[in-house]
Amino acid sequence: MFNSIPPITRNIIIINIIVFIAAYFVPQLDYFLSAYYPFSPNFKSWQVITHMFMHGNLMHILFNMMTLFSFGPILEQSLGERRYLILYFLSGLGAFFLYNIWNFIEVQQLVSQLQAMNIDAKDFLNTLISNPETALTHNQAEENLAGIYFGRMVGASGAIFGVIAAFATLYPEAKIGIMFIPIPMKVKYVLPIVIVISIYLGASGNGGGIAHFAHVGGALVGWILARIWRKHLYRFN
Repeated sequence: MFNSIPPITRNIIIINIIVFIAAYFVPQLDYFLSAYYPFSPNFKSWQVITHMFMHGNLMHILFNMMTLFSFGPILEQSLGERRYLILYFLSGLGAFFLYNIWNFIEVQQLVSQLQAMNIDAKDFLNTLISNPETALTHNQAEENLAGIYFGRMVGASGAIFGVIAAFATLYPEAKIGIMFIPIPMKVKYVLPIVIVISIYLGASGNGGGIAHFAHVGGALVGWILARIWRKHLYRFN
């Protein structure tokens, strides 16, 4: 059955599994391949790509790969391998950049909060950078600032949201099953609901450690590309 999956989707799944297993045995890979905030001292340029192949736990990678397996093959066959690959990676990049644009806005707000408390944000960050294991946070603003600078972004979710958004744009009448909802729903209704929830959770700070704006960024790129390509979809086939 695995060999019946189109090659790009199959290889993406294989690479994700290999990297997940490698990171389990070599924990240092988590620091090198996960994505950090671009102004963090831990940020490296390659992380904008490699974070798409990192996952936090077994359920995380299983959910992402099953979702890719469900939507990816149809798009790969309809768009062609080159456009599908472009869709996947541009969606992942869109996820990274929108998530960190939001992080940048939050950083400015946190710096202002710290200034109001007569705390120099630069001095606080320099202390964290020079000795992160012993540095302490004394208020919520410091804790949130440290979380942005030293928290890691992992997962293929942003790229996969781009795949889902493209699928919903090209095949809006398709019905999919959703957990806890017994009746299949048309994907053109499901996606907007999921995006609105993601925006709310990301903006409210109730994300539970999930990069919701990464999902939104990936979906936005997927939607834009699908809107451009669908006018000429018959030519691809």
